[in-house]
Amino acid sequence: MEQMAATALERFGRIDILAANAGIFPQIPLADLRPGDVDSIMAVNVRGAILAMQACLPAMTAEGYGRIVLTSSITGAVVGQPGYAHYGATKAALVGLMRSAALEVAGAGITINAVLPGNIRTPGFDGLGPEHARRMSGAIPLGRVGEPEDVGWAVRFLASSEAGYITGQTLVIDGGQVLPEGTD
Repeated sequence: MEQMAATALERFGRIDILAANAGIFPQIPLADLRPGDVDSIMAVNVRGAILAMQACLPAMTAEGYGRIVLTSSITGAVVGQPGYAHYGATKAALVGLMRSAALEVAGAGITINAVLPGNIRTPGFDGLGPEHARRMSGAIPLGRVGEPEDVGWAVRFLASSEAGYITGQTLVIDGGQVLPEGTD
C-alpha cells in the first residue's frame, strides 16, 4: 500500500480519492472455519483497507482534502447468510472502522464513507452458478442482480465534492433487497 501511495503521488502529485474495494468471500460453514481461513479473510478485507488508508492519509492531510470510500456489504453490516460468518464479520468491521476513522480525520478535510452492496454481478457472483443468481434475483424488489456500475456510481458520488458534507455514513446498493419485512 505504501508503494501504491508513493506511485500515485509521483504520477499525480497528490491523492484525493481512495476507493478501498479489495475483498474475498469464500463460503465456509462456521463449524469448518480454521484459524488460517479467518486470518486470510481478515487480512484482505480489513487489514488491507487499514493499510491503504494509512498509506494515503498523509498526502490527503497535507492537502487538507480527501475522500475515502470503503466497500463493505449488506452481509454482516445489515443481514447474515449461512456459510459467510467470517465474511460478514469483516464487512461489519469495515463499517466500525469507517465510523471511527471518519471522526479521526474530519478536522483534516477528509471524509470516509462506505458502500454496502448487495448481490452484484461480478465474476465471483457468476461463479456461484445460475441457480444462485435466480434465487437472488427473486429476493430483490427491483427484480435483478446489480451491475458493477451500480456500485461505481455510488462510489463516484461519495468520492465527489458534492458529497463533501457526508462522512461516517453507509449507502446500501442492493435493489431493495433488505427492505422486505417477511419472505412473501
